[in-house]
Amino acid sequence: MTWFDAGVNMFDARMPVEQTIENALAAGVSRLCLITTHPNEWQQAEDYYQQYPEQLCYTLGVHPHNAKDARPEHWQELRERAKQPGVVAVGECGLDFNRDFSPRDVQRAVFAEQLALAVELNKPVYLHERDAFTEQLAILEPFKSKLAGGIAHCFTGTPEEMRAYLALGLYIGITGWVCDAKRGESLREALSELPPERLILETDAPYLYPKDRKPRQRNNAPACLPHIGQTVAQIKTLSVEQVQNISFNNAKQLFG
Repeated sequence: MTWFDAGVNMFDARMPVEQTIENALAAGVSRLCLITTHPNEWQQAEDYYQQYPEQLCYTLGVHPHNAKDARPEHWQELRERAKQPGVVAVGECGLDFNRDFSPRDVQRAVFAEQLALAVELNKPVYLHERDAFTEQLAILEPFKSKLAGGIAHCFTGTPEEMRAYLALGLYIGITGWVCDAKRGESLREALSELPPERLILETDAPYLYPKDRKPRQRNNAPACLPHIGQTVAQIKTLSVEQVQNISFNNAKQLFG
């Protein structure tokens, strides 16, 4: 069994696709889910998947930062693209009231549109949330019984917030944030009670380099996932092999 990195921002200039995949494979990370955040990334995601169909899958969506760029024609494009092999989820979508790069009313509308599309397409949702948990939960609630699952990507919240997401039937995406004993204290507390069958590991590379990993690097990468897995294993009092198997199988289950 190898590792599955369920969240990679491969369209960042710091992520050369060939080298990133080679380094991941050398570290035992055999599968990567590429996150799209803007319609201008959708074709590139398809191109990458066609180059590396054994290693990659990808999402289709509009990040709340980019909600202001979404147009009606993008939703029909997403419907058509979602029929292609390799597409495993709708998103990254949600609310971000920390930066407010898009107006909040636009974020809400674009998020709801993507949830409706996920239901229509019978795809899981790939969720982003920052400083907007209560509103995000309120928008998700009417879709609860219709969604084909989903993941709370890069979860950094409290045990209470985690329990609310679990009640919606979601998986919880754990990143290198958990390796930061100071900033990640709340997450580590939540992780300790996270049911193993809802645990999925991701790097969110090139962001969130694990702070306790030596030597320090500027950018995160899928090759760092085993280090995150070791930290999770310690917190969950599981073996690294158990965490590897659990997270890999959960990602396969979520993404079909």
